[in-house]
Amino acid sequence: MNESVKDKEYPPYTYEVGLEKIREYANAIGEFEPVHHDRDAARAAGFRDVVAPPMFAVVYSAGAVAPGVLDPEVGINLGRMLHGSQEFAWGEPVCAGDVIETSATLRDLYEKDGREYYVFESVSHNQDGHEVVRGTWTNIVR
Repeated sequence: MNESVKDKEYPPYTYEVGLEKIREYANAIGEFEPVHHDRDAARAAGFRDVVAPPMFAVVYSAGAVAPGVLDPEVGINLGRMLHGSQEFAWGEPVCAGDVIETSATLRDLYEKDGREYYVFESVSHNQDGHEVVRGTWTNIVR
């Protein structure tokens, strides 16, 4: 493990949230609440537009984390990597038309029980500067 890369930051990734992407994602996960499909229902519920289900965070933030996972300097053996966990803390709801910018940092890397752990943090803000989600992504190499 190359511990010198701990706290390495990766360039921000920008994602423009599309109405149809929210609908497609909601359909794919079986989320049929009207606020995820219909503008009038979303606005009646107090949202700016159709609102993304919370785990849509993976869609707009994975593009910031991927460069770290693929970084040769970090040296993750992708053939032996397992998805360990994801944890999210949500802020401002994400709605259709939002432009989300996500930055990622390799926060920790360590060995335990013969496995390597790589922990990335992502932070996403909308076009108004509001934090929409903070994520912790743990990958395990066996």
